Amino acid sequence: MASEGLPRFAAVGAGRMGRGIAIAFAYAGHRISLIDLRARSDEAWQTLRAEAQAEITASLAGLAQLGVIDAAQAAAIAGRVAYVRADDAPAALAAAELLFEGVPETLGAKREAFDHINRHCRDDAILTSTTSSILVTELAAMVRRPERFLNMHWLNPAYVIPVVELSCHAATDPGVLARTKALMESIGKLPVVCGPAPGYIVPRLQALIMNEAARMIEEGAATAEEIDKATRYGLGLRFAALGVVEFIDFGGADILHHASREMSGSIDRARYTAPAIVDRMVEQGRLGLKSGSGFYDYEGRDVGAYRRDVLSRTLGMLKHAGLWKAPANETQP
Repeated sequence: MASEGLPRFAAVGAGRMGRGIAIAFAYAGHRISLIDLRARSDEAWQTLRAEAQAEITASLAGLAQLGVIDAAQAAAIAGRVAYVRADDAPAALAAAELLFEGVPETLGAKREAFDHINRHCRDDAILTSTTSSILVTELAAMVRRPERFLNMHWLNPAYVIPVVELSCHAATDPGVLARTKALMESIGKLPVVCGPAPGYIVPRLQALIMNEAARMIEEGAATAEEIDKATRYGLGLRFAALGVVEFIDFGGADILHHASREMSGSIDRARYTAPAIVDRMVEQGRLGLKSGSGFYDYEGRDVGAYRRDVLSRTLGMLKHAGLWKAPANETQP
């Protein structure tokens, strides 16, 4: 049983990630402990607490300025965050059913944090790390009862972006994963699951795009402004309406195959050669929507309705961006 009156959720580490997680839970109506494990003087603790409060207050003020919440709601949300110093950490850790470790990205810092967590957390508590760089398999060895442990990667701002990436290791209990997904969905998040691979899903994809954009600037292929215009209203708009893999199927694996062949020859073979799975799909005639199967199976699906749905999604993004215009009433000369 959790200690009566203490929050069910805890973020260990009072830095930027912990503060963003605290806002996400507080926004959803939950009280959450923002825990600092480092022993500090009273003065140092008050400074850290004031910095954390100021950042959380400023973030909520930004939402209020945009009309998402009002001032009274901002104050209520901020009031749900409990700031916990090291002396009071044991009780806060013992009360939590879901904990997020967010200390600095070193194995030493992680090991020290999990030593505290292991000694004080409940046996049935779900433990997660918000690391962006250390594999879940490496951290699982630091956790007592590792079957209740997984990595959880939040996308900044943590209180705005809905996706959270859950990276499991081989011994993660499926029931723990299900509980974690349900808890995150209950606060409006959209959990996605991946294996113990470097880069999760989003960072692995976006690193390639960002590096290629920088290369284009370096090569003089396009300016930063033109690249950003193209990605916001071309690439980004399309991928906001269609998932990346869905986009392959929608256009056809053969299109990707041929485009990769051309760019691998003209730009860089290592960066643009299609993976073997795409070559196999083309050889097997599994081209996507137009052949009835690709990464997804379209057998029995109303293809016309699906195409209209994709068009509707795309038009919705265009209208949101203010780029959709009504047709002209008269023929132009």
